[in-house]
Order: sequence, then C-alpha cells, then structure tokens
Amino acid sequence: MNKIRHSTLFRRSRRLAAFGLASTLLAACAAVETTGSGAVGVDRKQYMSSMVSESALQQEAAQQYSTLMSQAKAQGALDSDAAQTARVRNIAQKLIAQAGVFRPDAKSWNWEVHVLKSNEVNAWCMPGGKIAVYTGLINQIKPTDAELAAVIGHEMAHALREHAREQVSQQMVTNMGLSVLSAVTGVGATADLGSALSQVMFTLPNSRTHEAEADRIGVELAARAGYDPRAAVTLWQKMGALNAGNAPPEFLSTHPSAASRSADLTEAANKVMPLYQAASK
Repeated sequence: MNKIRHSTLFRRSRRLAAFGLASTLLAACAAVETTGSGAVGVDRKQYMSSMVSESALQQEAAQQYSTLMSQAKAQGALDSDAAQTARVRNIAQKLIAQAGVFRPDAKSWNWEVHVLKSNEVNAWCMPGGKIAVYTGLINQIKPTDAELAAVIGHEMAHALREHAREQVSQQMVTNMGLSVLSAVTGVGATADLGSALSQVMFTLPNSRTHEAEADRIGVELAARAGYDPRAAVTLWQKMGALNAGNAPPEFLSTHPSAASRSADLTEAANKVMPLYQAASK
C-alpha cells in the first residue's frame, strides 16, 4: 500500500514539475519588433526568450569579434590589402547610414568593418554590427560594388533582425520543451533527439526564413545607399555558379534554392527601384 501511495505521489509530483516547466516554457518567449517592415515588407513576428537579452548577446559578440580580429592580426590576415579594405569599408559605411530606416537604435551601435584574408567565400555580421568580409569572396566572386553592397547589406540585415538572438531563444525553448517531455515520461531525452528536434522544428525552416528576410532588407539597404538592387540577383547567380552541382535540394537546405531566391530578390528589387532612383539623383 505504501509503495502504491509513494508511486502515486511520485507521478503527481512529476506532473506538477512538468506543469511548472510548461508554464515557464510558455512565458519564456515574448513577441519582439526588432525592425520596421521597410518598403520590402518584412513584418514577421519574432519571439525572443527573456533569458537571452539583446545587450548580453551584443557584449558576447563584441568579445568574440575582438578575439577573432586579434588572431587574424597575429596571422597577418587582418586588412592585409589596403585597397580592398578601403573599398569594403566605403560600401559598408553607406549601408550603415541607412540602417536607421529599419531600427533607429542601430545608429548608436559600435559598428566595425574588417576584411579577413581567407580563401573562403564568406561574409558575416555579428550582433551589434561587427562585420567581416573574406578576401575569398572578393577574389573568387569578383563582385561589382553593387553586388558587394548586396552581400554586406544581407549580413547587416541578420544583425538588424537579431536572427542570432532568435535562434538562441529557439534553442533554449527547445531544450526546455525536452525537459518537460522528460518530466512527463520519466525518460531522459538524449542529446541526439534534442539536436534532431531542434533541426526539424526550428533551425531548418526558420533559417530559410531568416535568409529570405536578410535578402529583402539587404536589397533595400543597398537601394537606399545608391546601389542598384538588381545586383543582388546577379550576385546570387555568381554564387550559384561557384557551387554548381554541390547545392542540396531546397527542402534539405537552410538556404533557399537558386530559383526561388532569384525570384524573391527580383520582386524585392522591383519594389525598391524608386528608392534607388531617388538616391542616384
């Protein structure tokens, strides 16, 4: 009888724990407006965890960026080509000047722009405006200024929309959800299950969403800065040609397919052509 009572109390306790975790899970994220919608109409609701603050993430990004730049400098890979660095910074500054259209507080960010010597075709912008462009992108893609503006604008858009914070929030909520599942079933969730669930439920679809948002905002930033927004289409065509035969099917990729990306970019470019024409006068 005592064993039965103990078992019942244990199950009740487990259900109460699960309920408490579920309540915490529901309260963990709140809707946040990171940016204005702009002319391209990026207005998806975003949900951020209160446990991941914007300031904390920016501080962490600044520390990591400083470490990466120090390492690159020690290796002779930081801003090694003065002409390339000047070109990238000139384009980036014109784009940064337009960031306030999407979020006024970005005007006060401590933006930094560096060029890293690497064969990798890559560029990124960390939370708070920490930008890096790799020489591999410049040397292999050979972008025009407008195409380079599309790349940098795209990466800036990830920071403006706080996509990194959104992904971290989603991962934390996923982990909390697995804790609820474990409390209810009494079976510990494995790391592999958590990784797979996060990949299917959050990372895969939302990363494609993030890419589409960054494409559109990047196009508008470029247009407002006086760069032809249609260059984003030719840029990704060059990217596609570089990776010809290596791209996975769209439903298995965190990036849109070349065809859907070109169509979306063309539509966005058409929307912002008046902005480009006004900036070019």
